[in-house]
Amino acid sequence: MEVVNVRQARENIARLLDAVSSGTEVVITRRGQPIAKIVKIDGSRLEAPRFPDRRSMRAKLPPAVRTSVELIRELREERC
Repeated sequence: MEVVNVRQARENIARLLDAVSSGTEVVITRRGQPIAKIVKIDGSRLEAPRFPDRRSMRAKLPPAVRTSVELIRELREERC
């Protein structure tokens, strides 16, 4: 385990990331107190974020009567 302060971490982030990728844990301190720990992640556990399928919701929406440009212009004119 390697311990560095915030300034050292900023100056040596590339080196620290290389060390982490080879298995070394890095602890970052501020004023002598540990505030963060950088560890290698297990890539097999990472999943891409899943967003709900909205095709069915979009199919239920009525067609637009006005274009977005027309709507924005109308809203701007109301403010004046």
